[in-house]
Amino acid sequence: MFKYSIVVPFHDEEENVTTLYDQLKNVMEHVGDRFEIIFVDDGSRDRTYRLLEEIAAVDSRVLVIKLRRNFGQTSALAAGFDNAQGDFVLAMDGDLQHDPSEIPNFLAKLEEGYDVVSGWRAQRLDSFVLRRIPSRLANWMVAKLSGVKIHDFGTTFKAYRREVIQSIPLYGQMHRFIPALASWWGASICEIPISNPPRGAGKSHYGITRTFRVFLDLLTIRFLLKYMTRPLHFFGSYGALSVLMGMMMSLGLLLMKLLRGGAILHQHGPWFIVASVLILAGVQLIGIGLLGELQVRHFYSPQNRAPYAVERMVRLRSSEETMLS
Repeated sequence: MFKYSIVVPFHDEEENVTTLYDQLKNVMEHVGDRFEIIFVDDGSRDRTYRLLEEIAAVDSRVLVIKLRRNFGQTSALAAGFDNAQGDFVLAMDGDLQHDPSEIPNFLAKLEEGYDVVSGWRAQRLDSFVLRRIPSRLANWMVAKLSGVKIHDFGTTFKAYRREVIQSIPLYGQMHRFIPALASWWGASICEIPISNPPRGAGKSHYGITRTFRVFLDLLTIRFLLKYMTRPLHFFGSYGALSVLMGMMMSLGLLLMKLLRGGAILHQHGPWFIVASVLILAGVQLIGIGLLGELQVRHFYSPQNRAPYAVERMVRLRSSEETMLS
């Protein structure tokens, strides 16, 4: 049984694989307790998986998970978290922009009793206009919407208790918002500063379009945090209000017809259309809320599907390479 699990997703990082492994091994051996390193190949098209397989062939503490295609960073992390056996789980990027020598700082905070320890890139070296300004704005908005007072939601460099991270469903691009989602489960969260060294080799997979996707994800996070288990409260309230307004307008038109007579439809035709649309839209919103309740029920059922597909896993056991399909 391992005490620590280090999860690292890779996508076309052949220049950094061996260096990162050597650094991780040296740091974790210095920590002293039993550990495993989980490398997840997220559909790389270069020699990344071949190098990972060579590492797993000589070190039984390394588990390599090869995904069938590029599912994205969140799904790659989910694959690593699902297969982690350690009591404490730490995640980091595979591009050497996270310094393995800082891992003991994360583990020390977990030992103090925190459930989630998040890295904070206090001194970022990215482009000020394209990366730092959008990042600060996004982090400020997430902190306000979630109530989690940390500075950097975007970094992957975080540490968790296994029972916490494995209770959070990950899909889409939700890995950025793990602290916010963990807070919904009642997790205790702290933040520590980390360095942000420049990428030494390889090509960055992030662009300005990623920033726009983050802002769209904020709407999802706000909705999940407030209405995750009660979507009918959101859709149903607006639906009921819409139906009520439509019924009141219809009742007003009916009274006008009874009291005044005449061709009410000809005189107030647009109001009939507005009332009808409000009633129909309200019924649809209530229906969406009920469907959401069914989805919540399905979410809590034991048949959740993973957001990734594993092609093979490789770990050395008893001096023999074992491959699990």
